Amino acid sequence: MITLKKVLAFSIILVPFFFASCSEDDTTEELVGNWIEKSSFDGPARSSAVGFVIGNYAYVTTGYTGDEYLNDLWVYNTDGDYWEQKADFIGVKRSAASGFELNGKGYVGLGYDGTNRLQDFYEYNPSTNVWTKKSDFLGSARYGAVGFQVAGKAYFGTGYDGNYLKDFYQYNPSTDTWTQSSGFGGDKRRNATVFVINDKAYFGTGISNNVLQYDFWEFDGTTEVWTKKRDINRGDTDEYNEDYALLRSNASSFVLNGLGYLVCGDNSTTVWQYNPTTDFWTEKTSLEASGRIDAFGFAANNKGYIVLGRAGTSYFDDLLEFKPNDEQVDND
Repeated sequence: MITLKKVLAFSIILVPFFFASCSEDDTTEELVGNWIEKSSFDGPARSSAVGFVIGNYAYVTTGYTGDEYLNDLWVYNTDGDYWEQKADFIGVKRSAASGFELNGKGYVGLGYDGTNRLQDFYEYNPSTNVWTKKSDFLGSARYGAVGFQVAGKAYFGTGYDGNYLKDFYQYNPSTDTWTQSSGFGGDKRRNATVFVINDKAYFGTGISNNVLQYDFWEFDGTTEVWTKKRDINRGDTDEYNEDYALLRSNASSFVLNGLGYLVCGDNSTTVWQYNPTTDFWTEKTSLEASGRIDAFGFAANNKGYIVLGRAGTSYFDDLLEFKPNDEQVDND
């Protein structure tokens, strides 16, 4: 493992660039990809929001402004590039919740309300604009967990309940029940990242006991088997720029055209593309905006986006679209 102390020593070099922009790079390599500013989020600027995508619409709810916890729900129309407010989330206002889409409905649960760690769980029906309370999460109350849907099944896992966790649980919407899912051999963590490609979930990053995690895993939704992939700190290969290139927590991610994208997060201002066929990462153009953690990344209508997040005490409401194969253009 790489200790946080060691990582922070390295990250001192990056600090001046982080707060100005995460697009600056002191290398001469020409990176590919272009970020385009889109319609800013209509609600209050915030971090640690949760969201899910249904069709061509992205839904974003909860989060923290630096002063208050939130429960408003907003939907982004990717065709028209605009936001609309929908029915407020009916649970306690919170941040660092987890969510996923399943069978055309959105699900949100867990998180932190400023005092308590939470384990309640809710379903949102976009057709009726109604939230419904569902069975509480089977595991312990926690925040900083991951939520994902793969092969028609939904999962919550990892997070922090006073201790760092590595357990996973599967949700069955037909019976509104949870069962524990076994087989994950990785380390405990919170604030990890997960993205899904072709019925396989790819999971990694995060932090445990002040140590950034470097193991990376594939979960086959059909067989429910975890497979360890290449570690993300592989500094022994020329293709990665430095030992700590991919280590981070509180990052964002999305999938475009069968490739995963990891965006910003602690200890990094960079963007990396993951190819599941080769099990290898390629650096892309960094986010052309302020570096940030706890943003929401999503893909909808064959477009990849990042929205919200924070840097220190600065909270963001901007939305940016990523075109991974375009040449970088300033201020577009």
